[in-house]
Order: sequence, then structure tokens, then C-alpha cells
Amino acid sequence: MKKLIPLLVVYAAILISCGGKGKTISTVKGDKEFQQLSEEFISDYLAWRPEFSVFWGFHEFDGKISNFSKTSIEDELSRLKKYDRILNEFDTSSLSPRMYYDFRILHHAIKNEIFDFDEMESYSMNPMTYAGGMDVSIYLNRNFAPLEERLKSIINIENSAPVFFSVAKSNLADSLAKPLIETAIQIANGSAEFLGSDLIVALEEVENDSLMGVFKTANDKAISELKSFAEYLEKEKLPKSHNNFALGREKYQKMLFNGEGISLPPEKILEIGLEELAREQDVFNTTANIINPNKKPIEVYEDLQKEHPTAVNLIPDVSKKVEAIRQFIIDKQIVTIPLEAHIQVRETPKFARSTSTASMVPPGPCETKATEAYFEITPVDPKWTAKQKEDWLSMFDSFSTDIITIHEVYPGHYTQFIHINLSSASKIEKIFYSYAYMEGWAHYCEKMMIDEGYGISIDSIETAKYRLAQSGGALLRLCRLCVSIKMHCEGMSVDDATKFFMDNWYHGEKPSQREAIRGTYDPGYLYYALGKLMVLKLREDYKNQEGENFSLHQFHDLFLDNGMPPIPILRQLLLKDRNSWNNIL
Repeated sequence: MKKLIPLLVVYAAILISCGGKGKTISTVKGDKEFQQLSEEFISDYLAWRPEFSVFWGFHEFDGKISNFSKTSIEDELSRLKKYDRILNEFDTSSLSPRMYYDFRILHHAIKNEIFDFDEMESYSMNPMTYAGGMDVSIYLNRNFAPLEERLKSIINIENSAPVFFSVAKSNLADSLAKPLIETAIQIANGSAEFLGSDLIVALEEVENDSLMGVFKTANDKAISELKSFAEYLEKEKLPKSHNNFALGREKYQKMLFNGEGISLPPEKILEIGLEELAREQDVFNTTANIINPNKKPIEVYEDLQKEHPTAVNLIPDVSKKVEAIRQFIIDKQIVTIPLEAHIQVRETPKFARSTSTASMVPPGPCETKATEAYFEITPVDPKWTAKQKEDWLSMFDSFSTDIITIHEVYPGHYTQFIHINLSSASKIEKIFYSYAYMEGWAHYCEKMMIDEGYGISIDSIETAKYRLAQSGGALLRLCRLCVSIKMHCEGMSVDDATKFFMDNWYHGEKPSQREAIRGTYDPGYLYYALGKLMVLKLREDYKNQEGENFSLHQFHDLFLDNGMPPIPILRQLLLKDRNSWNNIL
């Protein structure tokens, strides 16, 4: 890879002592040096993670796939530690305030990457790392190049499958956690099915027969490798599996700090989570009682789901809701939505319908070519039975659909991407993102919009239905918070976690078990609720700071226009009182 020449000077100053005439490591300083250093780091960072590069909107690595060989992993970890040492010794007092902000984001991201390599051990302990290795959907979802060019990238990736899965088998430890193996098997088989059916459908308009012939060979190879990997996991790994998926308290605490800058102990977060869960259950039950005092709250919730559009009206109804929500935000001045920013509601493409109900396809934060955005809704299949159609449409009841749209589109995730794409945020601020920031904001928006009056009408029951839909989503996220800590710090089993969801989210065994299993491999799903609580606390503190000058609109714009950092870092940017920076909840 082509290097930035000026950095040779920087590294010479940093890594060696040049006697009386040269700089020592402790004296390296300045905005210029940091900018050069960060550009160098980002270049190599994206090169090692080509899949992420494509997602963020950089296309110099299109058609490439990560090299997870032991040597490559060791080299990348060594590189990360080198940059960590450099930044540890950097003279931060020489940086401008904005550059220091970027410094903290970058240094935090590097430390988190090191933690992932050293302690999460995903490359040896989590087969899911490899099961989705043939995911080429981004080359279909984003029109950043002619389809034939994107197809060539898909072919290159699929041709890498034999080496990729050979490396995967070599890397994986002898004994792995059972839930992770089972989920990886599902992902691998699902990917194989996608390549064998949906991908082919998506490429029907390619008229280059020669290229399609090359694709068929590569595609068949990739499908075979995926199935072989799934079979390997089932026959070789499942018999040796264990149920010790928990991180343990020490590693969980490190996950919180390295991932999000959170120093609160898990026990304290759990205490707060349980209190919030009880409070939200009271809201849910009281709201359900307003709608129908003669039924159990969960029965009222289930009745709400029956108020859905017809199959024919599904997409038009969702489109109307998207625009109504957008206009509400503009009228109430909740957050800036540029006039040119519009999302298109469309049916989920046929190639993606097997795995999607409703999803957002945003532009990458650094994308300059494929800037379009879509909110995709999977329609009813005419071949389904009447019950299957009804079950599907029940997920799009008028109230829950609005909450989903708020989360995914306005003012949730799509609005996040609008702001970061159009803002003056640096490359660092656009690339390195926080889980709690991303999902915390979107989840916060669900409550904030209802609090600001969305869905309020002269009909008190109609108003209550919106609150009930929002509250149901909040219960799910709070259960995730509690279960994540209980599973990974207190030894809660998958069965007990399933029961916890059933008892506190009020859903049946199957969806509750699905949520419990997700917690085994995604302990960070506590960040939906925890992130929301941190946003609410930041808003409260910012409001107290600004007093009569407080503007909700201004707060939201400030929150969205400064990248996607861990919220504790954002607190340092928005709050003047240093004593309040660590008071995240």
C-alpha cells in the first residue's frame, strides 16, 4: 500500500531517539502530525477490513475479503498496539480542541480493537466471525458502480471462499460455545441459500453471458464452501461444544469501558435497568388499561396488532406514515432534516425477502456515488395461506409501524446518516462509531417523539395505542440490558433468560428464546436501553446548562453533527462543567 511520505519523518521522531538534535517520543505534537498519523492509520485500518471499507463508502477495496490468517491477525494486532503506544505518548496539549476531540475518538477506537483481539478472541472462539464471510448483499443494495462491475467484485469474493474457510477451520479453537456454533450454522446455511437463489434473481438483468458463466462457477464454489463449513461445525464442533459463553464480570467491565467509555460497574447498571424495567411495566400496564380495562395488558397489545393495513395498501400506507412523521418533525422543529434528504419507501427486493421484514438501506457515511436511501418493506407473498398473510401484516399495525419508522428513518438511523454525511465531521468521526450512540439515539427517538406529541389526538384511546406500542419496544430493550448483565456476569442460563423475557416482556417462548440466544453472542445489545438512558441524561444536563436558551432542536443537531462517538466523549464536547462529564446516568 502506498504510504504517506511525511509520516516517515513522524515515525523517525517517534520510534527512535536522534540524539540531541531529534525529537523524543514524548515531544511529538501538533495538529499536522496527528492528522498525518490518523490518515495513515485509517488507510491501513480499511485495507485490513475491506468489507467495512465498502460499507462506509470507500471503494478502493471493492471485491476484496479480509485475510484472517494467523500471521495477518498477529500483524494487525501488532500495528494496533504500535499506534496505541504512539498516541499514549502524544503531546495532546499541543492539539486544537477539535483535533483533541478526534484524538480521543481514535485512541478509544484503537484500544477497543486491541481489546477485541486480545480478550474477546473472536477469531478463535466465535465461528460467527466466518459464517457471514460470503455476504455480498452490499454490492446489490448500493448502486455505486454499474451492476457488471459490482458483479466482478462478487466473483472475486466468492473465489476467495476456499482459502477463507480453510483459514477459519484452522483458527477456531477445539471447543466452542454451543449457542455460537448453532447460530453460525444457521448463518452459513442461510448464506448458501441466499447465494443459490436470491443472488441469482438479483443478477437476472446482467446480459453478459460470459461474465455470468464465470459467476456461476464462482457462486457454486462459494455455496459448496459455505455448506461444507456448516457441516464441519455440526459434525466436528457441536459434539465438543460447551455452554460457557459468558464473558465473566471482569471482561464485561472491560467491554463497557473499552467499547463505550463506561466505568460504572455492571451491578450498578443492572440495578438501574431493573428500576427502569419496573417503571416501564407500570407505564405499559396503565396505558393498556386506558385502552381496555377488561383485558390483560398483553391481550390489549395483541389486539393492537390486528389494526393493520391490507396487503395492497401496505407500501402506500407506510409511505404516507414516513412523510407524516417527517412533516411532524419539521413542523415541531425537532431536528434539522435537509430539504434534499428524502428516503424512498419500496418493496424489499426479492433477493432479500427471506431475511428481512422492514429495513433501512442508508448511504455510507463517506459515500459520494450511491447516496440514495431506501426504507424497504417486505410485502405479503400471494402464495401464503390466509393465516400466514394475517400474521405477517400484524407486524405492521398502524402504531408499531410508526415506532419502527421513527427508529429506522425519521428522526432515527436515517437522520443520523443524513447529518453525518452532510456535516463537517472528519473522517475519524465518520468511520469510528459507538454501538450505544447508534442504537441509543434511535431508541431514544421512539420515546422522544411520543413525548413531543406525535400520535396525540382528541381520541384518548388512539393516543394511548401509540404510547403502548412505544412502551412495548422499551420493555424489550430493558430486558436485553438486564439479561446481558445477568448472563455474562451472574451465570444466567439461556433457559432462565428466556423465562425472564417471557415474564417481563410478555411475549411467548419462541421470540423470548430468540432474544435470549442473541444475548449469548451480542452482550452489547444492552446498549439500546443504556444508550437511550445516556442520551436522556445528556439532554437533561445540557438543558440545565443552557437554561432559558435551551433548544431541543439545537441539542439534537449538536448530538448528530459531531460524528458517532462514545457518549461520554460527546458529553465532554457539549458540557462545560468538567465535574459532570462522568455522570452518564
